[in-house]
Amino acid sequence: MTLDTDTIELARRAAATADAKKATDVIVIDVGEVLSVADAFVVCDASNRRLVATVAEEIEAVLKAEFDRAPLRVEGLKEQQWVLLDYGDVVVHVFLDETRRFYEIERLYRDRPRLEWRPADHPVDQVSTPD
Repeated sequence: MTLDTDTIELARRAAATADAKKATDVIVIDVGEVLSVADAFVVCDASNRRLVATVAEEIEAVLKAEFDRAPLRVEGLKEQQWVLLDYGDVVVHVFLDETRRFYEIERLYRDRPRLEWRPADHPVDQVSTPD
């Protein structure tokens, strides 16, 4: 199953918005073939609780303005440790960095493809590999 264009664009825009608001380790995972509840996950983290809320709120505002889409549900905004924005086809997870390390959500989907979300002219972070 391949993701439809609208889903890909929504996920990419959510990821780019998180990155622009200084979220770190932003990834987009194609989960459509293994989950019935969503087609893509956007996962990112932030260094403090206030930034978790800021990133989540900015993603919500941008997706509403640009796609006229509001989340079907929002969870965790009050606690600011793991905010979930559920758009149906795309689920955005904004973690406090230590919470992300604890849950390791992307480990559950390590065999699923990652979608490139950066524009071609955006510098790609260097990834170090173990020796």
